[in-house]
Amino acid sequence: MKPIYFVAMLLWSANLYAQRPKKDTVITINEVVITENGFNTPISKQNRNVYVIDKAMIAKLPARTLQEVLQYANGVDLRQRGPMGGQADVSIDGGSFEQTVVLLNGTKIIDAHTAHNMLNLPIPVEAIERIEVVRGPAARIYGINSLTGAINIITKKPSKSGFLVDAHGGSNFEKDTEGTGKTFYNQGLQLGAVLSKQKHQHSVFGSHDKSNGYRFNTQFENTRLMYQGHIQIDSANEIMTSFGYTKNTFGANGFYAAPADRNSTETVQTTIAALQSKHTLSDRWVLIPRLSYRYNFDDYRYFGKVNPNAGVSKHNTNSFAAELTSSYKLERGELGFGAELRSENINSSNIGKHNRENVGIYTQYRTDLLKNLNVNLGTYINYNSAYKWQVYPGLDASYALNDIFKIVGNIGTSQRLPSFTDLYLNQRPGNIGNPDVSPESAFQTEGGLKALKGNFTFNANVLYRKINRFIDWTRAVVTDPWQANNVGTMVTKGFNVRSGYGLELSGVSKFNFEMAYSYLNSDFEDMDQGLAYKYQLSSLKHQVTNTIDYKYANFSVLFATRLNQRIMGPSYWINDFRISQTIKKLTLYADAQNIFDTQYFEIGAIPLPSRWLSLGVKFVSF
Repeated sequence: MKPIYFVAMLLWSANLYAQRPKKDTVITINEVVITENGFNTPISKQNRNVYVIDKAMIAKLPARTLQEVLQYANGVDLRQRGPMGGQADVSIDGGSFEQTVVLLNGTKIIDAHTAHNMLNLPIPVEAIERIEVVRGPAARIYGINSLTGAINIITKKPSKSGFLVDAHGGSNFEKDTEGTGKTFYNQGLQLGAVLSKQKHQHSVFGSHDKSNGYRFNTQFENTRLMYQGHIQIDSANEIMTSFGYTKNTFGANGFYAAPADRNSTETVQTTIAALQSKHTLSDRWVLIPRLSYRYNFDDYRYFGKVNPNAGVSKHNTNSFAAELTSSYKLERGELGFGAELRSENINSSNIGKHNRENVGIYTQYRTDLLKNLNVNLGTYINYNSAYKWQVYPGLDASYALNDIFKIVGNIGTSQRLPSFTDLYLNQRPGNIGNPDVSPESAFQTEGGLKALKGNFTFNANVLYRKINRFIDWTRAVVTDPWQANNVGTMVTKGFNVRSGYGLELSGVSKFNFEMAYSYLNSDFEDMDQGLAYKYQLSSLKHQVTNTIDYKYANFSVLFATRLNQRIMGPSYWINDFRISQTIKKLTLYADAQNIFDTQYFEIGAIPLPSRWLSLGVKFVSF
């Protein structure tokens, strides 16, 4: 992207705000409160670079899965192998897909086998209250593997009983000329029910999606089930529980070893369960214990489409965690502290049997040093059975210049433990692990400016990050297998800008505009020029995300654009839109994705879908 285009976007955003008519109605909304290990912080008071996708935006986007929603988040690199919520890698601000931690209501849902399966989750978008994208080092807050940031998915607490029916279907109207000869299509059905009482609330969702793909051997079938419960024992004690299951079967053409894996197939099953409670022990002291479990089964067949019993790899992983978080209000400031126990194991046909344990202890303190100066400092002390003791301190601070502008900054350290795949995989001739790989560690600092005035928001940040012992998969010649190695030091510098503007034209007519741009420049020290690298040269350099939506009464239309340009490779624009009409409790919607039929790649040589059109109908009574 040329600098003049970026400057023009900023001037446009500023001009929209400057020209706001005096008679505009200010749109008032309930402020989002971010929860970080017991600290509840309104987003306007946040000292960090936090990007929130709220339920209103999720409802307007042309997206039906968590993966599709995340592709519109600035700073997030959502790299899909399969379409419509299929397998996808997620990273933040130029990091690798293993360096971002994903949480559900504050509970980590890590898969120690590989982060390729991190987003294989049963969470329907209709159950999501908001998604919090925390950019920068988050080890002080979220512990292990939050090297470049964290994505925290917060689900809804039902306030009304009812049910949901959502049916959709679509096609690119092209035919599978290499296989069946049939026209490519997708179809899906989702059902949901909610019971909301004064002292307890329950929600259940189930869905089934099916497609014959968009090119040879890209078919998929996905089943998801999700239950959530809230119980209010009394005014000081409440319980929240969740359980989910998903089974995703898909053609894996080119996923891991293109072009030789043209006939590969894969099935991934994930079960998650969590139980947490909140206890207000006094006006000052709050206690939050958590128990969580994740089970993942991965069945990969290298020749699955032609010989299902050859080249089979099966992996079973279990992750158990117990966590205790507490916050205590002092005379001056607030103290947060807690501990986490985690046990992970794998039983795999080509990784073997392995287990490891992790203990984390964390504490943080925040206070107003001056009237307008707030600081939040803390540390995370980690013990891992394989890598022993590690300490990760951090500091956030903000200074309010006035009621509109605030300067923010943070400095911190973080790490990422190698996955079992990094360490022990034996999948010749494609990929082999390396038991000598060491954990990655990072230092990062970030500073920025926030502005909030009525219905106008503006955020600008600059960052510097240094990752030591960066892990990548390398090989010297094309006939060698890829192998995990610590390849040197990665230094990333960059900045990001985000602005939003909302205009209420009349009582039933509203206009919203959001635009964001990120620039990253990554240099690699101690890089062996004689090796080929699988991931580090494919991170984003330029990223633009933009949404414009208009609503008149119960009719709405949203247009979304995304520009991605990687360190190596051409840039590409993707344009999508959704148009919808609600009649009482019934909503009719039409989605068009990649409307200009752009040819693009996000991972390796895997082409992603061409223009795709979908129609859907949704009935919601809650």
